[in-house]
Amino acid sequence: MTLHNPSRDDFAALLDESLGANGSIEGTVVKGIITAIEKDAVVVDVGLKVEGRVPLKEFGAKGRDGSMKIGDTVEVYVDRVENALSEAVLSRDKARREESWLRLEEKFNAGQRVDGSIISQVKGGFTVDLDGAMAFLPRSQVDIRPIRDVGPLMNTPQPFEILKMDKRRGNIVVSRRSVLEESRAEQRSELVQNLEEGQIVDGVVKNITDYGAFVDLGGIDGLLHVTDMAWRRVNHPSEIVQIGETVKVQIIRINQETHRISLGMKQLESDPWVGIGAKYPIGKKVSGTVTNITDYGAFVELEPGIEGLIHVSEMSWTKKNVHPGKILSTTQEADVVVLEVDPSKRRISLGLKQTLENPWQAFANRHPSGSVVEGEVKNKTEFGLFIGLDGDVDGMVHLSDLDWNRPGEQAIEDYNRGDMVKAQVLDVDIEKERISLGIKQLGKDSVGEAANSGELRKNAVVTCEVTAVSDAGLDVRLVESGLDSFIRRGDLSRDRDEQRPERFSVGQKVDARVLAFDKKSRKVQVSIKALEIAEEKEAVAQYGSTDSGASLGDILGAALKKRDTN
Repeated sequence: MTLHNPSRDDFAALLDESLGANGSIEGTVVKGIITAIEKDAVVVDVGLKVEGRVPLKEFGAKGRDGSMKIGDTVEVYVDRVENALSEAVLSRDKARREESWLRLEEKFNAGQRVDGSIISQVKGGFTVDLDGAMAFLPRSQVDIRPIRDVGPLMNTPQPFEILKMDKRRGNIVVSRRSVLEESRAEQRSELVQNLEEGQIVDGVVKNITDYGAFVDLGGIDGLLHVTDMAWRRVNHPSEIVQIGETVKVQIIRINQETHRISLGMKQLESDPWVGIGAKYPIGKKVSGTVTNITDYGAFVELEPGIEGLIHVSEMSWTKKNVHPGKILSTTQEADVVVLEVDPSKRRISLGLKQTLENPWQAFANRHPSGSVVEGEVKNKTEFGLFIGLDGDVDGMVHLSDLDWNRPGEQAIEDYNRGDMVKAQVLDVDIEKERISLGIKQLGKDSVGEAANSGELRKNAVVTCEVTAVSDAGLDVRLVESGLDSFIRRGDLSRDRDEQRPERFSVGQKVDARVLAFDKKSRKVQVSIKALEIAEEKEAVAQYGSTDSGASLGDILGAALKKRDTN
């Protein structure tokens, strides 16, 4: 407003209008009248005893283009009523900021957006000029997604939302992101209404992550998951798409509440698993490329979109506890055999060892039961020996097949790892991958022969050689069968006075009668006493009894004479 010939009453009226009667003028915005325009300042009278100067540049364009005139009414901020130069300290910039604060508070309380420009970068964010009032824009509130270059956004008028205002501290926090999200939500809602599941659309790849790619469908993004990019295994989405590339996709699912859209590319191609059973029948030998190796096996691509798993147990006939990476490597071409096909679960089980001859079958063909083989002792265990055989297979000699006459626990001490031994093939179980061997079968089973011939039947008479003498009796070895036995002191003679072990010597041969023989444990029990009693009974039966007039001595004498003659 322009006032001509201003008077002191006019100033008082302006002052009262700004502050009200008896108000304090310092720290407030008041109306004043331009009384002079200098080279770089404007003299303003706000109705005080003294006038104040305001830098011309604080009036913006009006101060530069000469449109300001003496007598114009302007609003200024009064810092102090009088300084050392006896002038009022006035500011147009602070007045504008005060005006802005009032307008911003009104919009903040009403939840309305405000316009501003990003003018500089500070720690943690940016400074935004809201028509004179400075606000802080946190870096996280610049955009929906982190952006590297903020240059294009600088000094460009754009809307913001006020998140917080603290006039006492002079703090204002604004957000550009919330404005974008709100606008985006409105756009998404409208765009989603025009999309349908199953629809085929074109889009541009905006971003790529480890689990998929985000595709812009013209204002709304959809997720193209890595598993929906191709029927084959995709290790990373960048193998299929690149940022900025235009792709044709099919809308798989639309969530109307969250506006999330799932996309697919493989759905535009025919499913290679259809009719897979007829294409890959069980037992068929096929070739493929190793695409991935894990602790439990290796994946082999038979054709684009069709992968099968070779489980670690199906990799080698003989290497049972080896990592798959020791047998196969990625990108390697491999021949495999189809073991199982499950179209519903999209699984194919493959075998690598089935392409090679079964070493147990090959061994059985070359070494039938009864044949003799030779190999190295690979291991000693509590139940037998493991012998390495040709064809990289092992055979086992059980403790019971080590020796005919000694316990296996004792016989196994004769063998050490690395020894070369011969054994007889007892049995080959191809299905269970077991080969049973025997070492004792290569030697003579004198005990078995004696048992079969009846030499060890109960009451048979055998010749024994004394091997040891003790107070308890005699250790003896049967001369024919080689079996060891023990004759107790009470079985050394029919007469108690003759039951003295010391009357026998090591190496002496004596006859005894078999009391019992256990075929399973191969243990025999013999007695000299039983033989004497049996001979006495036989003599009595043959030569008569004491009732005939012959004495017992005569009868025994005749029997012994006959035996000696025989």
